[in-house]
Amino acid sequence: MPRMGTSGKDKYKTFKTVFDEFTERNIFQIMSQGYIDGLIGPISVGKEANIFSAKKDNELRILKIYRLQTCDFNKMYDYIKSDPRYAGLSKRRREVIFAWAHREARNLLRAREFEVRVPTTYTNLQNILVMEFIGDENPAPKLKDAKPQNVQEFFDDLILQMKKLYKAGLVHGDLSGFNILNDNDKPVLIDMSQAAPLDDPNCNDWLRRDIKNISTLFKKWGVKIDEEQLFKKITNTKI
Repeated sequence: MPRMGTSGKDKYKTFKTVFDEFTERNIFQIMSQGYIDGLIGPISVGKEANIFSAKKDNELRILKIYRLQTCDFNKMYDYIKSDPRYAGLSKRRREVIFAWAHREARNLLRAREFEVRVPTTYTNLQNILVMEFIGDENPAPKLKDAKPQNVQEFFDDLILQMKKLYKAGLVHGDLSGFNILNDNDKPVLIDMSQAAPLDDPNCNDWLRRDIKNISTLFKKWGVKIDEEQLFKKITNTKI
């Protein structure tokens, strides 16, 4: 198991208040497997997941850690129970959370196969994902906090990403300005745990909700949008 330097150990102690012992062991296992050298600092701490920056050689990475005690696993279960890939999943808290994290990693890998602009995922261990760091020295901002310089171009690119995702057999299911990053005026889709396959009976409803959410945002920025035409454009698998 890799050793942390003194400063790394001191910094790690400040993080332990948000880690249970189970998660702490998983972090060290991920370190021992060589996916990260150590944690740098928190990017965001939420009820469901904590996001940390981490270091691997000279590269930044992201650790997404689903919280085992405070996340709403009932809400997770409501989303995942209709996903045929997780048929038979029990409603035990940890099993649902582990399946949720696994689902995000699986969806990210699938999206990357179809060249959707999403973070690369390096590994998933139970409640933890290691992913690509999007940004330069600082994380790329969320779209809600960073209006694109060319709004129409950004919007067109976003629709292309949604179309590619649909071609990959997935619908994001929770798309909004909160989980689209503005990376140098390019959209990057994140928070893929809610993404559902096309054979999920709810997928069309979730796609229409995604379209409504992004339309509400971009209409405020002056983009003219026909939501029904967008639905047809996204679900037409020709690119």
